[in-house]
Amino acid sequence: MKEQSLLELKRGIGMNKTIKESKTKKVYTNHYNNKKNGDIVTMMEKEWPEMTAEFRRLQREQYELFLHKQHDYGPGNISVGTQLQTPEEIKLSLTGLWFRMNDKIQRLKTLLMNDRESAVDEPLEDAYLDVSNYGIMATIVKNGKWGK
Repeated sequence: MKEQSLLELKRGIGMNKTIKESKTKKVYTNHYNNKKNGDIVTMMEKEWPEMTAEFRRLQREQYELFLHKQHDYGPGNISVGTQLQTPEEIKLSLTGLWFRMNDKIQRLKTLLMNDRESAVDEPLEDAYLDVSNYGIMATIVKNGKWGK
């Protein structure tokens, strides 16, 4: 039996999965592991055009924000002044990113619990996007690509 990659497992390739919505009782089955049913991206974009377009728009916005911040700060703010060569340096960087994510999550929690749409200096949406960007940045650090 062929060993599956993590990406294949995440995408459900070689697996069948059925999801049933509790309210509408609509049933979705992953057909994307069957080549005759076409490309999953095309299928999803056709079925949910507004949602997928908004996802792409937000990803582009995140990317541009990331580039502007990196232009201002440089890669040293995430590498914490290290070269990210040793497991300890990588752990330090990932820990720093965790703290940044936790700060944003605590801000989100406070805003949501107090039924507020924004803090004085940051809308709720910005905090969501920051958490997402920090997750991507942590993945880049973990993959050994930060600052390269």
